[in-house]
Amino acid sequence: MSSDSSKKASLGGMALAAMGVVYGDIGTSPLYTMKEVFDGHHPLALTPDNLLGILSLVFWAMTITVTLKYVAFITRADNNGEGGIMALTALALRTAQGSPRLAWGIAVLGIFGAALFYGDAVITPAMSVLSAVEGLEVATPMFKPYIVPITLGILVGMFLFQRYGTASVARLFGPVMMFWFATLGVLGLLNLIDHPRVLAAINPWYAWNFFVQAPVHAFLSMGAVVLAITGGEALYADMGHFGRRPIMYAWLCFVFPMLYLNYLGQGGLLLDNPAAIKSPFFLLVPEWLLLPMVGLATCATVIASQAVISGAFSLTSQAIQLGYCPRIQVNFTSEREKGQIYIPNINWLLLLAVILLVLTYKSSSNLAAMYGIAVTLTMMIDTVLAFIVVRSLWKWTWWQAGIFLTGFVVIDFAFFAACSTKILDGGWFPLVLGLGVFALLSTWRKGRGLLLDKLKHDAMPLDAFLDSLDYGGPHRVEGTGIYMTPNPDGVPRAMLHNLLHNKVLHERIIMLSVQMEDVPHVPEIDRVEVRKLKHGFKSVIVRFGFKDDPDVPAALLMCNEHGIRYEPMETSFFLARETIVPSKKVRGMPLWREILFKWMFRNADPATAFFKIPPNRVVELGSQVEM
Repeated sequence: MSSDSSKKASLGGMALAAMGVVYGDIGTSPLYTMKEVFDGHHPLALTPDNLLGILSLVFWAMTITVTLKYVAFITRADNNGEGGIMALTALALRTAQGSPRLAWGIAVLGIFGAALFYGDAVITPAMSVLSAVEGLEVATPMFKPYIVPITLGILVGMFLFQRYGTASVARLFGPVMMFWFATLGVLGLLNLIDHPRVLAAINPWYAWNFFVQAPVHAFLSMGAVVLAITGGEALYADMGHFGRRPIMYAWLCFVFPMLYLNYLGQGGLLLDNPAAIKSPFFLLVPEWLLLPMVGLATCATVIASQAVISGAFSLTSQAIQLGYCPRIQVNFTSEREKGQIYIPNINWLLLLAVILLVLTYKSSSNLAAMYGIAVTLTMMIDTVLAFIVVRSLWKWTWWQAGIFLTGFVVIDFAFFAACSTKILDGGWFPLVLGLGVFALLSTWRKGRGLLLDKLKHDAMPLDAFLDSLDYGGPHRVEGTGIYMTPNPDGVPRAMLHNLLHNKVLHERIIMLSVQMEDVPHVPEIDRVEVRKLKHGFKSVIVRFGFKDDPDVPAALLMCNEHGIRYEPMETSFFLARETIVPSKKVRGMPLWREILFKWMFRNADPATAFFKIPPNRVVELGSQVEM
């Protein structure tokens, strides 16, 4: 096979895989979008002009927001090939060096955008699976009492399965979703042939005329039209898994055309039979195919939900390594795929929230009221952060960057404003959840920074300590002692406590600092930095990216070429276990945040498990810190 053929095959394979992960969320939007527009909380009169106006809005929303903004533009703002709100925030923070206020503003935007994602991770499984199972009611009304129990059974099974990982079944996601999109396109085309008039909706005049003729109704309908693009932001977040080109080709060549064909088909059906608004998606399907279609739709929604849940795990892992979240247990479910992780705490919290949503709202139409708030806010934050990147890193002129910002922010804000009318109907939920997560992440970031400043301020200078050993020192014993410290220029607290209680030091002392960089991956050549000091001391800095697996023993083995022989059974790790003691007031933190930080600090997982340090080689020495 020629190299060109091999590249095309590889591109095609990656594009197929991207369909199973990247486009699951937006791919299930036809299940409920048109129904919500004409039969939702702000129902629009089902007239031919309104229908063509909505179909035109859907087309141009997908074109401008998904195709132009994300596929053509924001995917270029990658952080060493990685995308997503955390990667974009880390990239934007590079532009704020020397400007604390700008850095603070960027960090707040990034943290809030990340927090909003958890709202999406709760709503997407509940709404998508519920909307698919509701197809059973279309088949026969006798299924109506069982819709919620069946939905809960599928969701509970899906979350219980997370502990085993998706590596074994993930290879099926792409083909299943490709079949799903093809089915969407075929169903839409069959109805489009009978009603070719709806093709005219591609003309933007129909969207413009819709706003001119009924501006209030058009504005309110945007809160439902936004459902057609929810999940569009996911293609940027998953860019690191597949690359920009496969995501772009999958969207332009297959996903976008198939999705819009289905919307056109639903429009044709509604022109012919307005009563079909009760379930325009499933009424597109021939009666004899209805039950298999419900099964296929359920599979598609489970895959879409899986992508969002995995995204929540990945986002949490990145937040931990970037210092926005305390250490919690992270399990790797695949030896071959580094991105396959499972976080038990997040999994069970998401399951609890999803169950409560389904039991409270009981229908996809009720859940649709809260869908869109989190997504539109996230899209606005992506636009603002991308503006900072193109202005400062790409050196665009003010007018170029201003045109970009103005155009996309106006559209994002219009969608958000329309969604905000649904806040009292349930839209408050993702906002409250996002604010709660934001409070946790920002409090940890702030408190951890204050704690590290306090430890650094109180630390004895390393140079002065080493100079004092010129005049004699404690007894030295065989072996290697590794002291983990966040400050490579100060004496580790664990070392001072060891000297105080045991009066000895090892012959070889390594002061180990782990630094998390604002890039996804640190190449192995830059992984370790070794500095030789006197009296058998060495300073080792180990660097990881926010998507690397922080394996300290593996990094120490790379120090052999620097003259450090790491023998696990001859090495002891000394770690300080700080306890924060009460103080009158923590400077820079209100009382509620001080209490919250102390609770998070007390319940964080120890560094030994996070950095994969053998527990039988660890000595923890407690110390009290008054912040």
